Amino acid sequence: MAQAADTARTVILTVDDDPGVSRAVARDLRRRYGASYRIVRAESGQSALEALRELKLRGDLVAVILADYRMPQMNGIEFLEQALDVYPGARRVLLTAYADTNAAIDAINVVDLDHYLLKPWDPPEEKLYPVLDDLLQAWRASDHRPVASTKVVGHRWSARSSDVREFLARNQVPYRWYSADEPEGRRLLAAAGQDGSRLPLVVTPDGAPLAARVGLATTPTAEFYDLVVVGGGPAGLGAAVYGASEGLRTVLVERSATGGQAGQSSRIENYLGFPDGVSGAQLTDRARRQAAKFGAEILTTREVTGLEVNGSARIVRFSDGSAVAAHSVILATGVSYRQLDAPGLTELTGCGVFYGSALTEASGCQGQDVYIVGGANSAGQAAMYLARGAKSVTLLVRGESLAASMSHYLIQQIEQAPNISVRCGTVVDAAHGTGHLEQLTLRDLATGRTEPVDAQWLFVFVGAAPRTDWLDGTVLRDERGFILAGPDLTPEGRPPAGWELDRPPYHLETNVPGVFVAGDARAESAKRVASAVGEGAMAVMLVHRYLEQS
Repeated sequence: MAQAADTARTVILTVDDDPGVSRAVARDLRRRYGASYRIVRAESGQSALEALRELKLRGDLVAVILADYRMPQMNGIEFLEQALDVYPGARRVLLTAYADTNAAIDAINVVDLDHYLLKPWDPPEEKLYPVLDDLLQAWRASDHRPVASTKVVGHRWSARSSDVREFLARNQVPYRWYSADEPEGRRLLAAAGQDGSRLPLVVTPDGAPLAARVGLATTPTAEFYDLVVVGGGPAGLGAAVYGASEGLRTVLVERSATGGQAGQSSRIENYLGFPDGVSGAQLTDRARRQAAKFGAEILTTREVTGLEVNGSARIVRFSDGSAVAAHSVILATGVSYRQLDAPGLTELTGCGVFYGSALTEASGCQGQDVYIVGGANSAGQAAMYLARGAKSVTLLVRGESLAASMSHYLIQQIEQAPNISVRCGTVVDAAHGTGHLEQLTLRDLATGRTEPVDAQWLFVFVGAAPRTDWLDGTVLRDERGFILAGPDLTPEGRPPAGWELDRPPYHLETNVPGVFVAGDARAESAKRVASAVGEGAMAVMLVHRYLEQS
């Protein structure tokens, strides 16, 4: 008999496109587990995913997911693969006919399937309940209880409120948003003894600091490691996965949220192994869980401010004065979007003007006119995502066409989207608004003519500014701040100044032995997710070579 769950809101979810079978499964589950668990059923993969997302937002637990294999539009394996991103800790069961056993075996590799059941399972006392009893017991033992819901009270047009919501969303932390003007928002402010003059208000159930309360590690567990990875984008996550999986004591340090610019992408469709595309958040979450699975530590909300060499140790210093040391360091700090230099933009940042794809703001764009500055893949991906609900999306491109910097598949998609238009040779000359963006002034570069347009939403994806100022005086960089490594340090066949080893720097090694660079922060890098992940893995291989010869 099932034991009492930790909470009455714990769910067992079943999905089957045959209504009769769906009802029968739910009936058998309720008969055995209804007193301790909530049974939720769905009749399509898409509706089941929507149910899971609603449960996630409410902070509910999902212990077991049972999915029929043969469903139209989205089969059971495809559904479980997406469900894994929403509830990675839920036990996964595939319901199959005898002829589908090969598919069930494939699912073990694709979605780490816990069990598959042949239909029909009469009597359930022999063929269904013993399996679920074991899975529920294993789930309870693994303790996948989420952090209790965090509440955020703020103003819609507030840069700080937007930053907090983006931080929580990118770290996959469930939260509830309340406007300070709504009754519930006012009640929360009153309960906290606040008058609304200092917003946003972040309410955690026990009053602990936000990062710690939502389950983010901020303090290293050791003083010395084999490898410190600075930056949690694709390159950094790739390095953490390969470093930890190959036995290196690895810690990754990220200042805000893992994923980097790729983590903010609404859809990446040219990444190997994902023919249907994958969101940046999904890819980031999987990589983060994979790194943690192999034992890598991941520290979030830690600002790195310095790098020092002390004998064979490489010391990474944090903004609070603390430090962590290691035999080797991989710099994977990535890049940030360049700030537009036009009147009004600075004052309205976070209040209608956003740098990068602020996905938390997408719901506010429903039925409205949206402007996007940029002509590379990140801008195109954002345009396609926002076009789903926006009245219109206008891409503002400085160059003569998208072909110079955007992938061909994205250009085709944009051309076929009826509510996306592209204005080449156009820049933002000014932004206007009181408290939030209300209007833009656009300028045609060819004619110099300006045009005012009504706008409440502007997303900016231009340029690439490396986050490397803190390396000044230690690691060599080019005139734009990108880190030099390998052959770029020896253009005339001579090692860089101060290099004391009897070998030249390895391919991704900087002028500091044992300090490597991977991803977008490297000079002349490819600026693609796949190449960043590859460089992260390659850097770990070179770390091993360095450690063997040290």
